[in-house]
Parts: sequence; structure tokens; C-alpha cells
Amino acid sequence: MFRTGVLLLGLAIGAFAQAKVAIINSQASVIETAEIKKAQAELEAKFKPRAAQIEAIQKELAQIQQSLQAGQGKLTPQAEQDLNIRGQRKQREAQRLQEDLQAEVDRERNDILGRSSQRMQEIVKKMAEERGYDVVVDVSNTVYYKPGLEITKEATAAYDQAYPSK
Repeated sequence: MFRTGVLLLGLAIGAFAQAKVAIINSQASVIETAEIKKAQAELEAKFKPRAAQIEAIQKELAQIQQSLQAGQGKLTPQAEQDLNIRGQRKQREAQRLQEDLQAEVDRERNDILGRSSQRMQEIVKKMAEERGYDVVVDVSNTVYYKPGLEITKEATAAYDQAYPSK
């Protein structure tokens, strides 16, 4: 019985030693695709006017604060109160616009990354089947590997070929 267990353990170790393994940096493989780079540029262009609007409001807010500091002791109480109220309104407006912009950017980015990640999984599965890999492990879960096992660049190239950026 002991001999059988040792024999089975030896066979299991031998079978594992025969396993063909590949390593991928999943995050980098998706982020480096032409599709993601194009989408990033499109997002920046799409939201640039709103970012400029927020920046303009922040400049107005800075001017109001500067007026308050420069007029300290020289402004009437009513003028000082008016500037404070304008400043608070501008601060709230800028904060709302910033939060709305960030939420929309995050939503669109997550949609794009989710779709691209799903496509990349399909590409990696196809590569694994074509190359005979038994398992593909993400680099984030790996303590050590030989650089020759990494397929990140090949996966990105295969993705770009399968899903060309328009």
C-alpha cells in the first residue's frame, strides 16, 4: 500500500512536470492594445471641454479668494459676505461638475476595459489551445517564472490583429 502511494505520487509529479505553462500580465496585455490607447485618447478629447470648464471655475474661485484676502479690512461687511457666498457657490459648482465628470469617465472606462478584458480572455484561451498550454497564470499570482514563459506581448499583438483599432 505504501509502495502504491509512492508510485501514484511519482506519477502525479511526473504529469505535473509535463504540464505546459504560460505567464501573462493580464492588465498590461489589455492596456497596451491599440484599441485601449485609441479609446483613452477619445475619452480625453470627449471630456476635455468639461475639464476646461471646471478649471475656469477654479480660476474664478481663486480670484474670489484673492479678492477676499486683498480686501481684508477694506471691504464692507456686505461686500465681504457677497464674495464669500459667490465663493461657496463656485466651490459647490466645481465640486458637482468634478464628481459628475469623474463618474462618467469611470463608467465609460470600466465599460471599455470590461469589454476588452473579455476579448483578451478569449484571445488567451485561443492562444493556449493553439500552443498547447495546460494553464496560463497571471503574473500577479506568480512568485517566480522564467521570462520565456511570458506571453503578454504576443497576446496584445494577437488582440490587435483580431480587433483592429478603427
